[in-house]
Amino acid sequence: MRAHRPLLALAGLLLASSLAAAADAPVADKGPPKPEPKPEAFKPEQVASRGTVTVGGRRIDYEAVAGTLVVHPKEWDDVAQNADKEPGPEASMFYVAYFAADPKGAPRPVTFVYNGGPGSASVWLHMGAFGPKRVVTPGDRHAPAAPYAIVNNDASLLDVTDLVFIDAPGTGFSRVAGKDREKAFYGVDADGHAFADFVSQFLARFGRWNSPKYLFGESYGTTRSAVLANLLETDRSIDLNGVILLSQILAFDGSVDRVESNPGVDLAYQLALPTYAATAWYHHRLPDAPPALRTLLDEVERFAMGEYALALAAGASLPAEQRRATLAKLHRYTGLPEDYLERANLRVTGGEFRQTLQAAGETATGRLDTRFSGPQLDPLAKTADYDPQAAALRSAYVAAFNEYARKDLHYGEGKAFKASVPLFRTWIGAHQPPGATLPAPHATNVLPDLANAMKQDPSLRVQLHAGYYDLATPYFQGVYEMRHLPIPASLQQNIEYQFYESGHMVYAHEPSLRQLHDSTAAFIRRTSVPRAP
Repeated sequence: MRAHRPLLALAGLLLASSLAAAADAPVADKGPPKPEPKPEAFKPEQVASRGTVTVGGRRIDYEAVAGTLVVHPKEWDDVAQNADKEPGPEASMFYVAYFAADPKGAPRPVTFVYNGGPGSASVWLHMGAFGPKRVVTPGDRHAPAAPYAIVNNDASLLDVTDLVFIDAPGTGFSRVAGKDREKAFYGVDADGHAFADFVSQFLARFGRWNSPKYLFGESYGTTRSAVLANLLETDRSIDLNGVILLSQILAFDGSVDRVESNPGVDLAYQLALPTYAATAWYHHRLPDAPPALRTLLDEVERFAMGEYALALAAGASLPAEQRRATLAKLHRYTGLPEDYLERANLRVTGGEFRQTLQAAGETATGRLDTRFSGPQLDPLAKTADYDPQAAALRSAYVAAFNEYARKDLHYGEGKAFKASVPLFRTWIGAHQPPGATLPAPHATNVLPDLANAMKQDPSLRVQLHAGYYDLATPYFQGVYEMRHLPIPASLQQNIEYQFYESGHMVYAHEPSLRQLHDSTAAFIRRTSVPRAP
């Protein structure tokens, strides 16, 4: 610091002499002071390119548009905004849209696709599932370093629908700006309103109001889809043909992550148990495993909602004999030692299970996809410190998209791509359900939103996709949520289920990717035909 003092003194002298010269100069009448210019606001962008993809042996020519739309929070007032020196919060939301011509000239369906996080860009669904190009990664192992193979995606949904991949505010190539920008966009309700604004603008800009419309969200993207479906239906008068949910989480009290901080609420342990069993079966940790996974899961689901539920509900009053029987079955279904299960009081969190299942080899089990394994960062830790699946794939996806965006889409020059952003520091989880005057005083639960959308439009169809090896959003939790939607029993027939021998990113398992394409394409074909009046 001492070395800079002469420079600071010189700067002070120069400033003083400038001020003195200004004081000695004659004062001219310059009129009223001019207002300071407002900081430059975001502007929509649009870059078009062309490409081809082959799906099921059929060549599909498409136009790709990479660009941004500018969205504002719910309370935004353009009149007040124009009069204000300091711009209010706004978001520049990046998207890549793919348009293919319909040979019969009919309006093609359009599907809005996004990942979750919150704080994740749509790179995963874009480069792994449905875009015209996908990155090739090995089954349940860490992908080798670059170069990565970027190939034609035979599982792209462009054979049945146009696609719009959207980066949430602040992620990917999307940006946020203005006063209180985090509060304006980083929250369950704020995020939903931003996406509703985006969808409305997109339909207007590209003339797609009369197209069949779908939402496809993964992980927190399913939470977003529930909020968004209700907002589009009730606030924007936009009916949807279908809502497609991949790796669902709508009620966060059901999560087995950090559930120990909510004692007395044991449902999460029950809903995760079938995934524990599937994982132990996959890694050959069960003492007497049946040859068929589905046979095992049917048995474990019954135990989880019956005998295990009763044992957990009994708490300290659980009889010793019943406790011993429950411990024996938990060992049989999870592969964890009985003494460990005893010390855990019959309740094992997701992080504890991942750290303990393969502990003999100091190996941690994956979270997003429990088929993956990796070295434990700390063998003495109580819970796993990282996710081997995320570590195995993220570099391949990020590198592939950066290459593809700049070379094929001609977008991103001079811009940084943010595959994920740590939004949990500022994320507002409080949610105001439909019809409520205030946010609900409990963990995020958007079951009322999806239910309201289905009741407002009884023809709305829902498709749930889930992987058996997903411990971030266990498949049985999604089933439980759907069975507890507050809707008439007759509307349960509008919900269908698809399950996969894969994890959270179902498409990271190539056979499951094909199955995901076929079931989703069939759903869109069925639900995009004109509805009976």
